Amino acid sequence: MNSLQPIDFIVFLVYFVIVASYGYWVYNKKKKAAVTASHDYFLAEGSLTWWAIGASLIASNISAEQFIGMSGNGYFVGISVAAYEWLAALALIIIAVWFMPVYLKNRIYTMPQFLKTRYNETVSLIMAIFWLLLYVFVNLTSILYLGAIAISGLIGPEYLHTVMLALAVFALIITLGGMKVIGYTDVIQVAVLIIGGFATIYFALTIVSEKFGLGRDAIAGFKTLMQHSPEHFKMILPKPDAATVSAATGGDVAAQNTIDKYLILPGITMYFAGQWIVNLNYWGCNQYITQRALGADLQTARKGILFAGFLKLMMPIIVMLPGIAAYVLHTSGNLPGLRGMDDAYSAILGFLPSGLKGLAIAALTAAIVASLAGKLNSIGTIFTLDIYMKYFKKHDIHAANTARAVAAEAGTAHVEKTTDSDEKQMVWTGRIVALVAIILAIVFEWKDFLGIGGKGGFTFIQEYTGFISPGVFAMFILGMFWKRTTGAAAVAGLLTGLAMSIFFKLYAVPLFGHETLLYTAFPTIEDGKQVWRIPFLINMGWAFFFTMLVMVSISLAGPRVNPKAFVLDRQMFKLKPSVVAMIVTTVLILTAIYAKFW
Repeated sequence: MNSLQPIDFIVFLVYFVIVASYGYWVYNKKKKAAVTASHDYFLAEGSLTWWAIGASLIASNISAEQFIGMSGNGYFVGISVAAYEWLAALALIIIAVWFMPVYLKNRIYTMPQFLKTRYNETVSLIMAIFWLLLYVFVNLTSILYLGAIAISGLIGPEYLHTVMLALAVFALIITLGGMKVIGYTDVIQVAVLIIGGFATIYFALTIVSEKFGLGRDAIAGFKTLMQHSPEHFKMILPKPDAATVSAATGGDVAAQNTIDKYLILPGITMYFAGQWIVNLNYWGCNQYITQRALGADLQTARKGILFAGFLKLMMPIIVMLPGIAAYVLHTSGNLPGLRGMDDAYSAILGFLPSGLKGLAIAALTAAIVASLAGKLNSIGTIFTLDIYMKYFKKHDIHAANTARAVAAEAGTAHVEKTTDSDEKQMVWTGRIVALVAIILAIVFEWKDFLGIGGKGGFTFIQEYTGFISPGVFAMFILGMFWKRTTGAAAVAGLLTGLAMSIFFKLYAVPLFGHETLLYTAFPTIEDGKQVWRIPFLINMGWAFFFTMLVMVSISLAGPRVNPKAFVLDRQMFKLKPSVVAMIVTTVLILTAIYAKFW
């Protein structure tokens, strides 16, 4: 089932040659542009169209964590995991309308720069270090590991480390060209991703149809999924009752599975808690994502972000339905030997015919490589612009500026020569940092030291990112729209968000019990022992609430208008008819989806 034929390798090779050739052409073309080397490498300033921005956002976002992790959660929980994707479409509307005007008017190029401009140097440095650690030890490691698991599942488990290295090298090659190369090759990547993804789910549904004696009919296959697993097609999971909790504490596996699903996606309550924090922080306060739009003008950035939101509506079909198909096939005895939920997607790919299997691997590789390349570029951008140039090259920059001033007075050409040298040094610093980051990720995931495989890839990323998301989002939202917010409040907010996230995960239940006005804890199994946990999305919601409370309290002790507050005006947020039309279309589609699967 998992063997590849020559046609599969040919299809994959064609994909690789097209992406590499196009990337090389874009790289050579950009050398003739008038944009400075560093801004071209880090931001692709002014050169990405709205459709390139939108495609790049999706290609960088949809990676192994979705294809493997979300498909695995689709296998385990069902369609409710699509809330991450579908609410992202609404979050992107908010980002396009309200966040981007603030960023672009104040010429913000990195997220630490935002924090320095709005607050102070201390907040900026703390968060730059936080983001670098998060990107390397949570995001890069999980993307590499899950991607290698998926592809090696098709070509043979013994090739796990070979695949990991190949993905890392491919991503580094694209990263060397900078954000412009990443942005435009992502257009090809997302096209391959969508075509290969839809082809995969089409054949998955026809396989389900065939296995249940209904012929090769994708629609019949989808109806079969709904008939044989109706609980997998509910957006809102019910809260486990006392009987279920009692059964789980007594060792009932089915009851424990019900509780574990709720711990991942806690029903309607998650829509009033962490789900919004996850999406708004990820899409609006994340260098890795916002970087694609920061080099564009406002209208181009808005259309690109809204286009990405429209594409997000389709993503659950591609990345989640294969997991549900794997669940129905496995429980009906047609998919024996499935090792775990993170193997669901590769198990479905194993059914595909020759040629299409190669396209599916190309789609998966496109998602993984695009995400890795974008993440590596963001790591290089933050380190170079917010740490290296500020703290390691500070003296050199001062000396260079003095030399430029003297040369300018003398009428010599020393100004341009020094500037070119600085620009090249910045670009090469970014490239070296990217190389070091990917090496660290490989080292930590060579033997899965972080335990991603045991927790489930998608949940691993969401939970551990959630430790800093409440504090970060509180800093950004108050910093943008409340003029009274102070730098001291920002530092306190960051520390409060982290402390409260840890408190609710580890200490709230032992101190206050399983049931309080703030939360309900449930039993689960960790490292072979039964422990009581609060759903992590609820933890995030309360951590955000207390962070906001602390920041507002501290800021009230300061001036009525902070000197570093941004100047906002209504004209910044005015929308063109074309933008309004895109927003209305997205909202109507989303409303129809929730009405159908509530």
